[in-house]
Amino acid sequence: MRFSLVTWNINSVRLRMEQVAQFLAFASPDMICLQEIKCQESEFPYEAFVAAGYPHILVTGQKGWHGVALASKVPFETIGSPPFCRRGEARAQAVRVHGVEIWNFYIPAGGDVPDRLSNDKFDHKLEFYERMSEHLFKRAKDHPLLICGDLNIAPGEFDVWSHRQMLRVVSHTPAEIEAFGAFMDAGQLHDPFRVAYPNPQKIFTWWSYRAADFRKSNRGLRLDHVLLNPGLMHMVNGPIEAKIHDTVREWDRPSDHAPIQVSFEL
Repeated sequence: MRFSLVTWNINSVRLRMEQVAQFLAFASPDMICLQEIKCQESEFPYEAFVAAGYPHILVTGQKGWHGVALASKVPFETIGSPPFCRRGEARAQAVRVHGVEIWNFYIPAGGDVPDRLSNDKFDHKLEFYERMSEHLFKRAKDHPLLICGDLNIAPGEFDVWSHRQMLRVVSHTPAEIEAFGAFMDAGQLHDPFRVAYPNPQKIFTWWSYRAADFRKSNRGLRLDHVLLNPGLMHMVNGPIEAKIHDTVREWDRPSDHAPIQVSFEL
């Protein structure tokens, strides 16, 4: 059985629902996980997703900010929100489909100052990672798990446009790189994108709106991830296809993030 999943920080689902429908029509994943939907559950465009062929929907919303949502062609079991956000913001949800647990995250960006003492937003971000790592360390590795979303850290030297310059900028600071590494180690997580796009190839999923031509400046970051644990890797038959749909970033009034997709046989 083939399973395909997309994760996409949509930066307002109501503003970009037409783009979501257009994307789903050509990419046709079994499931799409969205972040930064910027709406409450009652405001979510359910009918548009049903019309697109995605009738199974879970929305974890919040007024004006944050928010995650998941839409699927196939039924899933809702298993609650992982308790990693100390502020109780709408940043996490979890479901189970085909025996696989799927976590959809919008991890805090962390503000502008990379200091835990003077910047509570940065402390909140690192605490979120610490809570995840503690949970994953204790969680049975043979229970299939896929983690996806806007994880708001570009962890590798080739996940940023300039490793040297970005080490001083939140998203690629040494503290964040260390936190991401601890998170990967705690869950023994596999990154299929670095198999599909091996180092030293630079790959990005986010480009700032400030650039008039994001292709020309290409000052991007890889902030969006899909990660598989050992239990899921044991279920996968054959290679995992991993694709960054960066052409979507060229569309009119796009999100600053591009959707990314994985496909594999179970």
